[in-house]
Amino acid sequence: MQVCRNTTAFRDAIAGFRASGDGVGLVTTMGALHAGHLALVAAAKADHARVVATIFVNPTQFGDRTDLDTYPRTEAQDLQMLRAAGVDAVLIPEVAEIYPEGDETIVETTRLAHVLHGQVRPGHFRGVTTVVAKLLNIAQPDAAYFGEKDYQQLQVIRRMVRDLHSPVRIVGVPTVREPDGLAMSSRNTRLTPEDRAAAACLSRALDAAEAEAGWRVPIDRIDQVLRTTINREPRAALRAVDIVDPDSFDPVRGLLTRKVAIMISAEFGGVLLIDQREIGPD
Repeated sequence: MQVCRNTTAFRDAIAGFRASGDGVGLVTTMGALHAGHLALVAAAKADHARVVATIFVNPTQFGDRTDLDTYPRTEAQDLQMLRAAGVDAVLIPEVAEIYPEGDETIVETTRLAHVLHGQVRPGHFRGVTTVVAKLLNIAQPDAAYFGEKDYQQLQVIRRMVRDLHSPVRIVGVPTVREPDGLAMSSRNTRLTPEDRAAAACLSRALDAAEAEAGWRVPIDRIDQVLRTTINREPRAALRAVDIVDPDSFDPVRGLLTRKVAIMISAEFGGVLLIDQREIGPD
């Protein structure tokens, strides 16, 4: 596996793969890797002869400086995991490599970035779309792979790629979960043992909502099931429950007659966690 510390070396590595006629899949990460990231790599490897990855803790998607400073950084372990997973090249740039002095260009979806989770974390999706646009331009892959756990992020990136006519396929990969149902996330390492146990209430809430989701069941009833399940856990501070159209993110009201997306977020000891699920008939 080639470890590249600058974009020139990364592009040169990819050019070598292209010269051999190989397709390239990209997995972007912020490090602190877990089985969810490896699922993205496996999906990319299933589709492409070569898989490349990035490890970059993107400062522009953090609203809270403390959150950025405390984000786990485990480079040696991450590289070992990527090498074992069969990644061919990885880019680990400094911030100045991605945001050079005088950098002033941003990429933003003007509506999708400001609804739902974007209201909980203002500016977050602007940082995500800007850095993903940069990484796609650097790597120029055939496809890039993102987890469905970050549901709004996935849809925002898909919209950005569509709107900018970027010649890259965006692939969503199903959420990987712990045995108790908690969605795998790098943020989970920051939870105390007590908060870690409590955080499983998010997946329990989604399970309860899915069990309730019969034909023409009132959406308000599903919303109440979600809120009640999470609020029953005293260590959870519920931040948002959104039931929306999977494509437009417009709120869905009335009766359940088609597939909807549920997105929930809650804090556990100051650590914000999110989860999602699509439920209902197609």
